[in-house]
Amino acid sequence: MCGRYVASSPTDVIATLFDVEQIAVVDERPRYNVAPTDYVKVVVQREHRVLEERRWGLVPHWAERPEDGAKRINARAETVAELPAFRDAFASRRCIVPADGFYEWKRRPDGRKQAFFIRPSGGGVFAFAGLRATWGQGEPLRTCAIITTDANPTVARLHDRMPAILTPDAWDGWLDPGTDDLLWLRSLLVPVADEAIEAYAVSNDVGTVRNDGPRLIERIKEAEQDSLFG
Repeated sequence: MCGRYVASSPTDVIATLFDVEQIAVVDERPRYNVAPTDYVKVVVQREHRVLEERRWGLVPHWAERPEDGAKRINARAETVAELPAFRDAFASRRCIVPADGFYEWKRRPDGRKQAFFIRPSGGGVFAFAGLRATWGQGEPLRTCAIITTDANPTVARLHDRMPAILTPDAWDGWLDPGTDDLLWLRSLLVPVADEAIEAYAVSNDVGTVRNDGPRLIERIKEAEQDSLFG
């Protein structure tokens, strides 16, 4: 799954990377501990490409209560085209969720959990495959979800799932609401190449939602990391 991630790159950097023509973002703070139901930056395609904010946790238009979105922060690649909560969004309302990395946890020898940060090798920004939905009338609630897939070898040492990460050559087709080749879209939802990421242990302070700041992605001392992830 993907339950916490980092969105720290400046808005203008994200806009340039994804060829965004309109920025509709109110909160431009760097975020190092994005959690479910937070408002997050997403890239969507309308008449032009827009960077906007949506609440993390998808609420389909037919949902009775918006609170149910907290149960739908992730959509599984294997079932995203079939499940009623996600299939309409997968067919025509896809988005990209930019992220500087994400967190996972590993059980330590002493039984406690240890946080790890997974980021692009050599820096950069991940393009998480996302879905979007709009709920309600008047001032509608705009929400999103992140699609997950099987873990690659590095992440598999921590968890059996990871976000589906799109390569740049797939961005245009993924965002285009007119793309109707569902087999091609599903073919994009595979584990990212192992050499494209790195993972290292970080402070368990990330486990508390109110904690934020760059210290959360600082690598812990090598000796402790090696004993946990060697």
